[in-house]
Amino acid sequence: MESTVKAKGKIRKAITHLPEVKEGKCFFPFHYRDGIFYDCVQFKVKHKWCSLNETYEGYWKYCSEEDFAKCVFPFWYRHLIYWECTKDGDSFGKAWCSLTQNYNKDKVWKYCD
Repeated sequence: MESTVKAKGKIRKAITHLPEVKEGKCFFPFHYRDGIFYDCVQFKVKHKWCSLNETYEGYWKYCSEEDFAKCVFPFWYRHLIYWECTKDGDSFGKAWCSLTQNYNKDKVWKYCD
């Protein structure tokens, strides 16, 4: 839920944050403020959370282990298709995966466990 407020001569959207909804399924990707998020996020709070709507409308929950984004296989990276986590392209030699089928386009990833 949003409303428009004027602050310091600028018009911005105020977002209503409702109490946590304990039962519910995270929606990925979700839009929040000016971003698109493919995994649970953490902004000035102790624990990561997610939206329960495609566009955040105040409904959210803290993420549990099963809520965190899953690797998407196969995914396209550079000129190859990967069917499992890869260390290719990582400066630290850690295995990673894409959170979308086209890493080249979306550039959304996470380290593999």
